[in-house]
Amino acid sequence: MKILPEFKNAKVLVVGDVMLDRYWFGDVNRISPEAPVPVLKVTHVDERPGGAANVARNIASLGAKCTLLSVIGADEAGDCLQRLLSAQGGVEALLHRDSSISTIIKLRAIARHQQLLRIDFETPPSHEVLQEKLADFKAKLPQADVVILSDYGKGGLAHIAVMIKLARAAGKPVLVDPKGDDYARYSGATLLTPNRSEFREVAGSWKSEAEFNRKAEKLRTELQLDALLVTRSEDGMSLYRAGEALHEPTHTREVFDVSGAGDTVIATLAVMLACGAGLPDAMRIANRAAGIVVGKLGTSVVSREEIIRDISEGRRQKGEG
Repeated sequence: MKILPEFKNAKVLVVGDVMLDRYWFGDVNRISPEAPVPVLKVTHVDERPGGAANVARNIASLGAKCTLLSVIGADEAGDCLQRLLSAQGGVEALLHRDSSISTIIKLRAIARHQQLLRIDFETPPSHEVLQEKLADFKAKLPQADVVILSDYGKGGLAHIAVMIKLARAAGKPVLVDPKGDDYARYSGATLLTPNRSEFREVAGSWKSEAEFNRKAEKLRTELQLDALLVTRSEDGMSLYRAGEALHEPTHTREVFDVSGAGDTVIATLAVMLACGAGLPDAMRIANRAAGIVVGKLGTSVVSREEIIRDISEGRRQKGEG
């Protein structure tokens, strides 16, 4: 029996905030004479698709097909992002150009594998461009097996409530990676995937596991979600469905960089569901994928082959052959 299903026929529609992740790598050997800050001598630059674009990249890396809808500026960073996505096989990128905004950039300065500084460039897209994107969503929805709405709070999902209703009416599972404290706009989604800090921002703090479980089920019920998945860093993941709570422990390994791990989780969940897997199995595989990606630097991706190797290695360590 195969460890994982084949992903090549899975089709996922991703809508959300895309950005360009830029990395300036270099060395620090002195403090600036102008201010008490380190001087980074840049030795090389790396550029990667970020945000919803990283979700799309993860879907393609797993071997599935992805259509990405988003908005970028009519600028050099937008050109770079379009070029990077065009070079990524398996992604159909429909990026609307808005001349009134700048493409979102997250610039990170890194020395000796340590992030020194992050600089963000961003402006919200115009209403007219968002309306065009909604029209594309309606056109692309029938071909998708699963929909991901990747919210980074940058304004690209102003019509998210409408998108959820359209997708559910069409019988498509809708997975949402949330942001901010207004979760009412995600009502009716199939699955919400907040991380622990995002969940705390909405549900409040807790003093015990039992209280955590009660808050999670309360949120799931209030938002009329089929399921709620809370990613809990070193404590693994917790999946809540009607009358059921499942906990998946993390796989112990060295954590190198957690940026983009949530993108990998939701991408893997969507691909698994598109292949007919149930949520518990999808969660277990997504947990594996997250464990792999945090061992890489920056926003990175995981392949189906890496997950298979990781599962096989885990079985060998347990003496299961």
